[in-house]
Amino acid sequence: MSQPVASGRQSSSLYVVTGAGPVGWTVAEQLAAAGHRVRILTRSGSGPAHPLVEKLSIDVSEPDRLDEAFHGATAVFHCIHGSRYNADVWAKELPAAEQNVLAAAGAAGAVVVFPESLYSYSAPERPMTEQGPREAHGGKRGIRTALLKARAASTTATVSVVASDFFGPRVRGAHSGERMVKPVLAGKSLMVVGRADQPHSFTYVPDLAAAMIAAADRPQVWNRVWHAPTGPALTQREIAGAFAKAAGARAPRVTALPGWAMRGMGVFSPDMRELAETLYQFQQPFVMESAASQAALGLRPTPLHEAAAATVAWWGDQGQ
Repeated sequence: MSQPVASGRQSSSLYVVTGAGPVGWTVAEQLAAAGHRVRILTRSGSGPAHPLVEKLSIDVSEPDRLDEAFHGATAVFHCIHGSRYNADVWAKELPAAEQNVLAAAGAAGAVVVFPESLYSYSAPERPMTEQGPREAHGGKRGIRTALLKARAASTTATVSVVASDFFGPRVRGAHSGERMVKPVLAGKSLMVVGRADQPHSFTYVPDLAAAMIAAADRPQVWNRVWHAPTGPALTQREIAGAFAKAAGARAPRVTALPGWAMRGMGVFSPDMRELAETLYQFQQPFVMESAASQAALGLRPTPLHEAAAATVAWWGDQGQ
């Protein structure tokens, strides 16, 4: 990450962030904390409350205002997602939005930094590295593959920073978000998908944000795919236990919803069918390595006990 400016001084750099979900919000917070000016674009005009954060109500699917919004930007962090967790919605919304952002950022001379998932990785049965194949086809996986190819073909400089399943402050709709943390803090049993005993990589969102910012600041790493600093793989039972320990609660009883049951539910539930598409990630080891990216970006993952404590503290502030 860029070195913070001296106390009381403001950076001359302007960074634009699209989206105020867990990733966009955290990127904006980290940039502002380092003394940088931030312009965050959302449909609702939301974002962190900070004197260096300017919040604008702009929909990136409508490109008319992007040239003005991106003017003077050093980098654009494109952190929006589809309006639903659905392949058809992703195909309709995401490619066009990315092309709008790439065109406007290119005109402004700004690099575009993307958070990315592991969906496109076509050999997930072995530890995934930056050099691994990203040729997955069909459904949401194929859409992520196509997005990566479009970025590679763009004349605008890009960086894609891959994370595995999120956890951390502001993470709600994730396997290790509210479906896991809230029952743990309430002392209740927990049901996970797939298997509870398979190693799975989980990425702490502030580590992803720090990697995105560091990548934006290093032209030598542009036009490549990097991995966010991510700690050793954990089973779903182990990460739930880490949250319980951080909260001073007892380790929860963890059961698993097997794949056959989820696929059966998908016959009647479109949402469950979309979720079942990624069951492979939780029925066998699903491990991402980040050593190469950590060396290139000069970063390391936050220790699990610190990340779990910050996650639990944020949920405590939400009043459950």
